[in-house]
Amino acid sequence: MLNKYARAFFTRVLTPFAAFLIRRGVSPDAVTFIGTAGVVAGALVFFPRGEFFWGTIVITLFVFSDLVDGNMARQLGRSSRWGAFLDSTLDRVADSAIFGGLALWYAGSGDDNILCAVSIFCLASGQVVSYTKARGEAIGLPVAVNGLVERAERLVISLVAAGLAGLHKFGVPGIDVLLPIALWIVAVGSLVTLVQRVVTVRREAAEADAAPDQESETAQ
Repeated sequence: MLNKYARAFFTRVLTPFAAFLIRRGVSPDAVTFIGTAGVVAGALVFFPRGEFFWGTIVITLFVFSDLVDGNMARQLGRSSRWGAFLDSTLDRVADSAIFGGLALWYAGSGDDNILCAVSIFCLASGQVVSYTKARGEAIGLPVAVNGLVERAERLVISLVAAGLAGLHKFGVPGIDVLLPIALWIVAVGSLVTLVQRVVTVRREAAEADAAPDQESETAQ
């Protein structure tokens, strides 16, 4: 849902910055790698120590590379299958680092096995949600559904909650409860999205498998 509106807005905002990087001779692939490295570092250095505010700031600074590299590629006329593959693959790495960092916090100083498990579920379900669409498209199906919680929603909900929860260390009372709530929302939303996509693929596969039989009957 957020992809439809937020991506278009930030693409317009970041176009001048993308043009600046092109003039400096920076490649889209370099931006993709640097952005992913920044997100991974922010998540795995700050989150396991409970530094959610600063970790979120670092991650947010680098997460926009996902829009900048594609913008650069379009300006250069170099949109390619390789670029799409690299971008999608490293998105999975970044997402894993974010929820992995949260899981490490709850497994350690956060001392909450249930929320550790919820964080791991968010990590795993996010990967599977992406896989169902990619696999469905790979076998020739349109997978004409996005679902309740896509990658943009997962990141926004989790990072906003983590950043606000980090204000607890600055003396804001009770605000740390936002992160557990957000993780449960992402977990449930991801599960619903997974079911939506699996049901859609099952229906589309059944329709595709029935199509040759219908064509054969028509020909007779």
